Amino acid sequence: MPADLDRDRVVKAYNHWAPVYDLIFGAVFSQGRRAAIEVAEQVGGRILEVGVGTGISLPAYRRSTRLYGVDVSESMLKKARERVAELGLSNIEGLAVMDAERLEFPDGEFDVVVAQYVVTAVPNPEAALDEFMRVVRPGGEIVLTSRIGADSGVRGALEKLLSPLARRLGWRTEFPWERYSSWIERSRSVELTERRELPPLGHFSLIRLTKLAST
Repeated sequence: MPADLDRDRVVKAYNHWAPVYDLIFGAVFSQGRRAAIEVAEQVGGRILEVGVGTGISLPAYRRSTRLYGVDVSESMLKKARERVAELGLSNIEGLAVMDAERLEFPDGEFDVVVAQYVVTAVPNPEAALDEFMRVVRPGGEIVLTSRIGADSGVRGALEKLLSPLARRLGWRTEFPWERYSSWIERSRSVELTERRELPPLGHFSLIRLTKLAST
């Protein structure tokens, strides 16, 4: 599917968001972050967090959890590095600028890939999902928190109305579940393990995908 977000615009947007991101989005997304971390640590092993941003989620992981974080925004990662140093998070293996659609890791490098509020903010979500599946080991999990767009009703109309503004800010308001289900069907290498709505108001969902061991 062709991209409807521009990578350079997304990078620029999140570089601008970096100084205030935690203040604006910290509390709003806190329950989703906790849910994603909980299920990722149930799987265990080595975790890659794509779209690690300012590192706001990193202190919530157990200190025994091995983590690598990547983000497309250098300004966001600068905040993450400061957080890691300030809190002495020795379990963080590295933080690197990296495009979610072109991850610079070997196949099967991680036990879990976590991407929180990321899929709707990349130019080509399906390409990013392909990369998540590539770098996770067979039998491992992809753990997402993601906006799921409304098909109709007041929320659906509002999402369409706000779509042009949202794209300028660096994300999508419209993102139907069909894009996930079509990708799962096409890949034939992953199965949906869990999908559940998250607060606030169920606009976001926790999505767990397991990479089939036969791939």
